[in-house]
Amino acid sequence: MPYIPLVEHLPGITGLLEYSKDTAAPIRELTQILLRGPSTLTEGERELIATVVSKGNECKFCTAAHTAAADVLLGEHETSEKVKQDISTAPVSEKMKALLLIASQVQKGGKNVTAALIDAAKKEGATDIEIHDTVLIAALFCLYNRYVDGLSTITPSDPDFYQSLGERLFKYGYNRLPQGYDHLKKNGVEQH
Repeated sequence: MPYIPLVEHLPGITGLLEYSKDTAAPIRELTQILLRGPSTLTEGERELIATVVSKGNECKFCTAAHTAAADVLLGEHETSEKVKQDISTAPVSEKMKALLLIASQVQKGGKNVTAALIDAAKKEGATDIEIHDTVLIAALFCLYNRYVDGLSTITPSDPDFYQSLGERLFKYGYNRLPQGYDHLKKNGVEQH
């Protein structure tokens, strides 16, 4: 049960963003830039960063949401599952493994990112902007994970909810839907 009054049909961060549209606007804009804006990292790779960080923070809503978005963007389910299990054996490039390791250290604490991790990523071809964006995405998702769990938002247990959310993130990105979210009321949200 959420600690503050949130609309029931908008679980996770969506309910929080609707609760405070003033703070939501810059949050959505930054997320859209980082996860959907121009980058040498694919949108799917950036969703994997969000997935790894959310999994490390044990945020069930964000882990499921960004796993689903990564799956839609990558066109398969194996990569996101393997990345959550063991980055070193995941079916991603060596550069992406190095960046995901950096993200996992940001999740633990910014000072856990070492020069050796940065050098390893650069050795695998990571650019300065890719390293910058990886750290910023990871830090941003630490904020989101704590925001979602710190206010005890609704976390659906139905995998179909997350599949639908992943498709919505693929289609619209992180922008607020022009028509809002009232259309989701009819779908209902199974909670756990």
